[in-house]
Amino acid sequence: MALEWVIGGVVVLVLLYGIGTYNGLVTLRQRVTQAFADIDVQLKQRHDLIPNLVETVKGYAAHERGTLEAVVQTRNAALQAHNPAEQAAAEGALSGALGRLLALGEAYPDLKASANFQQLQLDLSDIENKLAAARRFFNNGVAEYNAAIQSFPAVVFAGAMGFSQKDFFDLGEVQRQTLEAPPKVAF
Repeated sequence: MALEWVIGGVVVLVLLYGIGTYNGLVTLRQRVTQAFADIDVQLKQRHDLIPNLVETVKGYAAHERGTLEAVVQTRNAALQAHNPAEQAAAEGALSGALGRLLALGEAYPDLKASANFQQLQLDLSDIENKLAAARRFFNNGVAEYNAAIQSFPAVVFAGAMGFSQKDFFDLGEVQRQTLEAPPKVAF
């Protein structure tokens, strides 16, 4: 009789531990989903700002058609991305195209002096900062989630319960090199 109580107690403890682990993994998965939704919000704001930026530049630098078309095409590609890996690649290309567009401000002093262009640049800079923070939060959530499903004993049953690894929001090698390069100062 005492053995039955011990076995019953062990079974109850294992069940309670399994339920707690499952609920913890669900919470982490939801945190990753919510963090990705935060990135989506920032990307939508960025995507909504781009047409205004393109139209402003068009007024001053209409013959820069290739640059303007590249921005529009990469924006449309970014809107079509479905998962973090596709979205990160598309956003990296969009960032490069936007960089070329903003560089036109240096070539066209009237454009650079335009209050509308300056405000759009400030808005874009603000969105980029918020987007960087959202990416860090997302990648932190992914790291936490991936570590949890790979830790023992969760690793034993996480896959069977539908928990699989998530991808980080990776900017890509070209964008990473651009961000890590020291700024150039010229006089």
